[in-house]
Amino acid sequence: MKLKMSKNSLFAVLLRSPWWISILVVVVFVLASGALLPKQYVPFGVMGSFPFLVIGVITGWRQFHAPNPVHVAQALQRAGTLTWRDFASVLEQAFVRQGHTVTRLNSAAADFSLSKGARVTLVSCKRWKAATHGVESLRELVAAKDVGQADQCTYISLNVVSDNARRFATEQGVVLVYGDELGQLIMDKNNR
Repeated sequence: MKLKMSKNSLFAVLLRSPWWISILVVVVFVLASGALLPKQYVPFGVMGSFPFLVIGVITGWRQFHAPNPVHVAQALQRAGTLTWRDFASVLEQAFVRQGHTVTRLNSAAADFSLSKGARVTLVSCKRWKAATHGVESLRELVAAKDVGQADQCTYISLNVVSDNARRFATEQGVVLVYGDELGQLIMDKNNR
């Protein structure tokens, strides 16, 4: 059984918040323990703040290593001006940086086949500049995944997909990469 943290749990909210909020909770916890508990129980009250300290450290680490939002926006803006050939090269380099073996496909449904270990992922991205993305492109990608016996498929676009397409992607296990996630993927590694 795989445990999943509730989206609205205190720890999930703190993981999405700035790191200093968790540290502030630790400080309040420690001060309240010192002020309200008898001396022999203060260490136990202080130990109660430990999970919040761990969350603060994890969140701080993530936020410190997160790419600069300005650089992400610049990468997305640059992607919108690229030709297909240039965009495909940028994506290929990004996938190689992530440790994938990249094979370009000559298919209407998928543009790349990524291999990492025993896992194969089909990637469709030729319509990355389209203003709207519907279900049809995703259906073709899923069909190609089933025929090619790939483990996963990914659809890449600059803009968000339609609600129907998002539902279809969720049902079929298609990973949607767009917006900031795409910007982080294609960013030059020196520009983070």
